[in-house]
Amino acid sequence: MTDVTTLSALQLAVEIGKGRIKSEAVVKACLDRIAARDDAVRAWVHVAGEQALAEAREADFAVVAGHPTGPLHGVPMGVKDIIDTADMPTECGSPVFKGRQPRFDAVAVQRLRQAGAIILGKTVTTELATLTPNVTHNPHNLEHTPGGSSSGSAAAVADGMVPAALATQTGGSVIRPASFCGVYGLKPTFGLIPRGGVLDQSTSLDTVGVYGRSVEDLALIADALGGIDANDRATYRHTPGSILKSATEDFKLQPKFTFVKTPAWMTADAVTREAFGELIETLGDQVEEASVDFTIARGLEAQKTINNVELATKYGPLLDKNPDGISARLAKQIEDGRKISATKYFEALQAREVIYESFEEIFRSYSAILTPAALGPAPKGLESTGDPVFNAFWTYLGTPCVTLPLLQDEAGLPMGVQLVGARRDDGRLLRTARLFERQLAV
Repeated sequence: MTDVTTLSALQLAVEIGKGRIKSEAVVKACLDRIAARDDAVRAWVHVAGEQALAEAREADFAVVAGHPTGPLHGVPMGVKDIIDTADMPTECGSPVFKGRQPRFDAVAVQRLRQAGAIILGKTVTTELATLTPNVTHNPHNLEHTPGGSSSGSAAAVADGMVPAALATQTGGSVIRPASFCGVYGLKPTFGLIPRGGVLDQSTSLDTVGVYGRSVEDLALIADALGGIDANDRATYRHTPGSILKSATEDFKLQPKFTFVKTPAWMTADAVTREAFGELIETLGDQVEEASVDFTIARGLEAQKTINNVELATKYGPLLDKNPDGISARLAKQIEDGRKISATKYFEALQAREVIYESFEEIFRSYSAILTPAALGPAPKGLESTGDPVFNAFWTYLGTPCVTLPLLQDEAGLPMGVQLVGARRDDGRLLRTARLFERQLAV
């Protein structure tokens, strides 16, 4: 008998839609897994068990009646606890928001429900989605961090508690936890998925992302969530189904990559440098190296400037009103942001398009950029969620990025491979990721 907790979101959607698997059975299996494991992993801050089971039964009735809701019909999902849900608390990992109950769903949650998904609960985030560590453990080794800030979402998918989950990224909060936890992660093009009802840390950087069990999962969910929202000026027109269609097209030509080490390469763990060296050797003439360290260093500084200024603007009033409710680490980041001049901030914003233009020839000439997803496997302990240095530059540019769980260290801890594509070309990036993964599996 198939263990439904091992199936991908796409597989579950197909099987539930055809009536071969009951949504209620899937939700119950997820809840059983949470009951058995979450005291150790601590991925969830709120689980809506009875509500999810009731919705699953309704989903099963709809299948029998011949009226499935949409492409995610009956599929349970987790939602990061900075994304509003009208029927569950959204506390943002902070005592400042303890007991906060939104009146409305975030736009992304609305679209999940419209696609037929069942919201199983809210997953743990770091404090206000920043670098302050939290209580979640890495399912592969409980003594290690799962990364952050989307800690609970990545850990829940990795541990089989849910097939997919929503996350967010302002620096590296989708890609890095995916690498540490060994799951598939997509930070889509900036603006693909609306951010209405999502905690606003940095309007110029915040991006809603997705975790799943396959490249196809990422495409399926991104398709369901993407498209214009009148209240989010960053959003743009999206044709439903186009990402999954593009991602699953079969091309006979092998993908070509440019390997970008970034200035962080020499600070990466030896196991990362060795693993990527072997990967580059395996790819042979499919990969060439690009030297863009100076440009990336400039972009990393600009990302930090924008993030700190906008974070200070949004969170500063919280610090002033609730000084005891904000950690010392976050308080310092807020104060650092307040010291940055307006001139430096606007220069950082204006440099973004110039820097992106310098990468356009790379995106035209290669299928994707190949680079590490993190400095190494998940660090031991919960004192740090890891360094976003391999992620923040691409967040700054607004390019789509995907983590593939293809590598591991000698102890079995996962290490992700990150692929980066051109803006608004998420489907092509995911197709490249799928072909790349298939090639390495041969």
